[in-house]
Amino acid sequence: MDNKLVKGTLAEFLGTFTLVFVGAAAVVVAPLFGIVAPALGHGLVLVALIYAYGHFSGAQFNPAVTLGLLVGGKQDVMTSIVYMVAQFVGGIVAAFVLVALLGGGANSAVLPEAIAGSNFNFGQTTGFLTAPAVWQAAGVEAILAFLLVSTIYQAAVYQRAGNLAGVAIGFTLAALIFATGAMTGASVNPARTFGPALAAGDLSYVVPYFVGLFAGGAIAGLLHGYVLVPDDASKVAKRDDLQ
Repeated sequence: MDNKLVKGTLAEFLGTFTLVFVGAAAVVVAPLFGIVAPALGHGLVLVALIYAYGHFSGAQFNPAVTLGLLVGGKQDVMTSIVYMVAQFVGGIVAAFVLVALLGGGANSAVLPEAIAGSNFNFGQTTGFLTAPAVWQAAGVEAILAFLLVSTIYQAAVYQRAGNLAGVAIGFTLAALIFATGAMTGASVNPARTFGPALAAGDLSYVVPYFVGLFAGGAIAGLLHGYVLVPDDASKVAKRDDLQ
């Protein structure tokens, strides 16, 4: 791999690690603080991460976003595959580190009663739709991924939000979690779903979520990559303008 790809891959690993660690931790403590914890936890840290790592990789941190950029013609296949691997690895490591630091999760004696024992949720992206209607939950996740990738295209890829692109994207994620977090966990991110699900030993909902998330990201990529293209988009290069 060339030096640029190495730096971008490391940025994607670190960024996804941070997003999943903070996001999962916010979900673990959500019984104490309500939906505001995961919504603001995810949204605010994503804003920071975009400005911290965007110049290396475009600050994707999400396989559904990466797929959306790939199918929209904004990123090459090799870069996309390498970034996706880094994102999934970052999410897995973050989930297991969080559980380890909490003393084994459900077996920990140091957690508050409200989040200990059988109440410990491993930071999973699940909601009241997940168990009884997992494909409905997947449909919601597809819409969420579509909306997030749409914002990324117009605000960042086509530079319509300028230096405020990171704020627009982070606020979009926070709004999506506020709106649907109770329904599906508002993953909006396959790496965010997979890491905590693996740590919890519960992969029952992962495949439907993946179908929804990747489909939503891909549809948004096709729409904004080839249809809703600004008239002056010829001034915007492929991946380099995301960095």
